[in-house]
Amino acid sequence: MFLHQYFSCFTILTILKALVHVSDAQLSTCYYSTSCPNVSKIVSSVLEEAFQSDPRGPSWEVPLGRRDGRKANRKKADDCIPRGSDNLSNITAKFSRVGLNLVDVVALSGAHTFGSAQCRVIRGRLYNFSGTGQPDPTINTSYLKTLQDKCPQTGNGLGLANLDPVTNYTFDNQYFTNLQNHMGLLSSDQELFSTTNASSIDIVNTYSKDQATFFENFVKSMIKMGNIKPLTGKKGEVRLNCRKVNNK
Repeated sequence: MFLHQYFSCFTILTILKALVHVSDAQLSTCYYSTSCPNVSKIVSSVLEEAFQSDPRGPSWEVPLGRRDGRKANRKKADDCIPRGSDNLSNITAKFSRVGLNLVDVVALSGAHTFGSAQCRVIRGRLYNFSGTGQPDPTINTSYLKTLQDKCPQTGNGLGLANLDPVTNYTFDNQYFTNLQNHMGLLSSDQELFSTTNASSIDIVNTYSKDQATFFENFVKSMIKMGNIKPLTGKKGEVRLNCRKVNNK
């Protein structure tokens, strides 16, 4: 899965291309000495670039043979999944209904170390929070200005803002430090730290200073989430391609 270290497609193709050329000639350690004397440096550079772009982060074994349904219900899914505007009580209630606790809420929210949200999702928070005609007071003022520049009050709202404005391409614990600095992009993010006397505050503080604990809890929560009401017997199907149902 995406959290495992990987080679980019470009890296793999580069190596395969090199192997094809080698197969066309006799094996020789100096085959490229004249045709491409810098091949070793080029391959090393590509590999290094691939590892540098790898987001890293935690990893875990995913059981094979998972059965997925053949139908989806958008309304039911929307009712179960927390919204970006949900308060902490609503978020924890939705998690609780499927057997997940507050630690799971905070740990899984850390997945927002990646990704982005459309401006239309956060526009209300930037200009008319809860119908007040004012921005959400929990947003860092400098960060608010940055977001307002990126997401103007008018327009189609299709612009994108990173969920983690600091290290958006690295899986780390920066997301929680952002919350401490009042730089959560979604209202539901900032709720974890800015809700008065919430137990989630201590968890955010722990993850901000201890990345290893965050990784450990994230893995546990991902496994728990993967085991929510699994299909058994003849229900559903084991997909040949995880992105779509099997052809009948």
